Amino acid sequence: MLAQVQTGAVRGVDAFIVRTEVHITSGLPTFTLVGLAQGSVREGRERVGAALRNSGFGLPNRRITVNLAPADVRKEGTAFDLPIAIGVLVADGCVNAEAVARHAFLGELGLDGSLRPVSAVLPIAVRCKEAGIDNLVVPAGNAREAALVEGLTVLGAAHLGEVVEYLNQGTCLRPVQIDHGALLVGCEHDDLDLADVRGQALAKRVLEIVAAGAHNLLMLGPPGAGKTMLARRLPGILPPPTLEEALETTRVHSVAGHLRGGALITGRPFRAPHHSVSYAGLVGGGTPVRPGEVSLAHNGVLFLDELAEYRRNVLEVLRQPLEEGVVRLSRAGGAVSFPARFLLVAAMNPCPCGYWGDGSDRCLCDPGHVGRYRGRVSGPLLDRIDLHIHVPAVPIEALAGAEPGVGSADVRRRVLLASDVQHERFRHTAGVHANGQMRPTEMRAFCSPTRLVASLLQRAVDRMGLSARAYHRVLRVARTIADLDGQDTIGVEHVAEAVQYRTLDRRDV
Repeated sequence: MLAQVQTGAVRGVDAFIVRTEVHITSGLPTFTLVGLAQGSVREGRERVGAALRNSGFGLPNRRITVNLAPADVRKEGTAFDLPIAIGVLVADGCVNAEAVARHAFLGELGLDGSLRPVSAVLPIAVRCKEAGIDNLVVPAGNAREAALVEGLTVLGAAHLGEVVEYLNQGTCLRPVQIDHGALLVGCEHDDLDLADVRGQALAKRVLEIVAAGAHNLLMLGPPGAGKTMLARRLPGILPPPTLEEALETTRVHSVAGHLRGGALITGRPFRAPHHSVSYAGLVGGGTPVRPGEVSLAHNGVLFLDELAEYRRNVLEVLRQPLEEGVVRLSRAGGAVSFPARFLLVAAMNPCPCGYWGDGSDRCLCDPGHVGRYRGRVSGPLLDRIDLHIHVPAVPIEALAGAEPGVGSADVRRRVLLASDVQHERFRHTAGVHANGQMRPTEMRAFCSPTRLVASLLQRAVDRMGLSARAYHRVLRVARTIADLDGQDTIGVEHVAEAVQYRTLDRRDV
């Protein structure tokens, strides 16, 4: 007898429907699995066989052939265990075939028949809904994650026996319900407050600009100046994510296997990989291909501390995601894309010892050492960073002072006002939500400089040697400063402030 069971798989963060075909016929007892099934999928034959026996069903003592269609696409992961087991039971006459036709199934089987959570459930649930599948059966640990998809009936099961009883008798399993209207109520904010950072008024001002306009930032300063403290407080002043952004972020983390709890990620991600991170760890890769840190930071912040200590070839792969907001990986089996629209915040010392230019005699680095150290970060990469500022050491008097600085709540309030202005500005522009994402078309429409502004920019280009990319980034930052000031047009004062935040372009630094 032939049985067909629907399931799904992912390629990158995009899912596709897989039809599990099971044929049982007379002949020598064998269990053959075809359809480009890779390692853990092939091993599923043993898990399925043991789970069926230990659940009281047994494995048919006949020839079993399982095909995973489409057969020309690689299948990886353990989520095929449950659909294969259900297919075997349908083909053996133990399960109602008509009931199975209205469902899709996902889940890893334990040898005792228990169902264990798997990764990438959310994108598969989205694809099932798009394909017109009404019901999805998943392990209980994945039920809340799959239920994030509106209009899809999600059933969570703890054991294979529960699934069989439900299909045959309609009992045991109940749909998992989630209040979609309340998903983003009380959006996640950590307890890190800008008021904890003493001094550093300029750096705080720059963080406000970064948050308001989605600009990238590089901080140079000696050890202990507070660069990491500042970076870790950036997510707390960013605008809250929309439901669409939260679902995008959750989908990436689901594919990476980080959602075993199943909850929607309602806060902005903050990723801080160590400088020893590999190429694949940063942008994605491996077998099966998994998203890297740049994708896990999607809609959030990627913090690279000690930027000059990262390997040069690792840093250079940041160029594409910084420009396009996506990572494209080409492999022998095909191309995979991951979303990667993030705020890059980087920090580095001004020299190998860290004390160059601090006004003391602690630094023993000669100019050649300093030049080679800074040269580890390429010019093209620095060009893609909107703001680079110096973060000096904080005087002891400021550290000992009892007067707290401006808190995150006050800064967030101003950021939200500027963000609302940008949402209105770009509401008819696809793919652009903030000033830092503007393309040439939007810049001509919203950043056209007046004669005085153009004159100031020309002097800045002549004196600092700004590239065309840096010129446009100065204009984007000036547009954000004007939005924070509540101004419709970019003024000379806005451009003058934006030019100050190009520290590494100044020839005297």
